[in-house]
Amino acid sequence: MIGKPVPEFTLTGYNGLHPGLATSDLKQGSVTLVNVFGTWCPPCMAELPTLAALAEQHGVTIHAIAYRDTPEALDRTFRSRPNPFRRIGMDQRGEAVFSLGVTGAPETFIVDGKGIIRYRHVGEIRPEQVDMILNRIAQARKS
Repeated sequence: MIGKPVPEFTLTGYNGLHPGLATSDLKQGSVTLVNVFGTWCPPCMAELPTLAALAEQHGVTIHAIAYRDTPEALDRTFRSRPNPFRRIGMDQRGEAVFSLGVTGAPETFIVDGKGIIRYRHVGEIRPEQVDMILNRIAQARKS
């Protein structure tokens, strides 16, 4: 999927503060991260503080696709863990995840402002990988 447009999808939102996610949201002119996660996924939960640091300390816009999850599980999770996501699309059936070619959660995509996938990170983003992710974001901004 690297170098290709994000596939077409429209997902309903998690709640009023975190509206859904659609392909059109990724074509707004700025680079975004799209994180595929699930509250049932231990590595997904482990990376939330790192994603929160990317958002809070580095101003990175991060959206999420909640894969086979429920709003109730997200409520429970975000009571005790950071929520770094601006938009959270609920993908109960895994259709958007499948169209992106995701092999397992977590996976994170860097999408340029035109909706083109510029990088795919398989697995948890760890603190020692933040500089690499920021470099990839900088490269995507130049695209």
